[in-house]
Amino acid sequence: MTMAIQKQKPEKDAPHYAGHRQRLRERFVSSGANALQDYELLELLLFNAIPRRDVKPLAKTLLKKFGSLAELMSAPHAMLTQVDGVSENVATAIKTTFAIAERMIKQELMQKPILNNWTRLMDYCHMSMAHENKEHFRILFMNKKNELIADEIQGSGTVDHTPAYPREIVKRSLELGATALILMHNHPSGDPKPSRADIDMTNAIIEAARPFEITIHDHVIIARNGHTSFRNEGLI
Repeated sequence: MTMAIQKQKPEKDAPHYAGHRQRLRERFVSSGANALQDYELLELLLFNAIPRRDVKPLAKTLLKKFGSLAELMSAPHAMLTQVDGVSENVATAIKTTFAIAERMIKQELMQKPILNNWTRLMDYCHMSMAHENKEHFRILFMNKKNELIADEIQGSGTVDHTPAYPREIVKRSLELGATALILMHNHPSGDPKPSRADIDMTNAIIEAARPFEITIHDHVIIARNGHTSFRNEGLI
């Protein structure tokens, strides 16, 4: 009796990006983030959001469009989804990663003497504000030990203006039991140089806070191209 020998069907080749993903993960684990380029770190982030596609082209496209990881991570959710290939899942993954990094730095600062952690504070504020496309007026509230007890955005405005109300700032300070403040706002233009209106507003807040013995330690303007401290500039 003769038996027919059936040939086994060849297994489908694994997609070309499967090996790349594994190699990239291994490089990250063995050598750390410094061994990877920006687009490769972004690839690692995209792997989970896009499980069955080569994500290298998308990673490079995103960096080219936004200019840097910082600009990309701080971009609004709606702007991210306008990019071809960026689904709601991808945009959410990017924004979640940014939110975790931002919260980690904030938790390091809370309940600690903020003036002793100035460099870390500037890192946090640059991450939170430097790439915003509208002005936001932020206040850091401190107790008698200059420990950060609250971080709040008091107002948002247009691309070149945001309102600040001295009485409301003092009222909120008293509600929180704050005895010192650091004022902050961003300049979407990228230039951190204070305007005449910025200086006048700061002086008005200082005068409103003085009767309540609330100290204004500084007013810092945050921008893509750096920051300006009113105290360092002799404006306070």
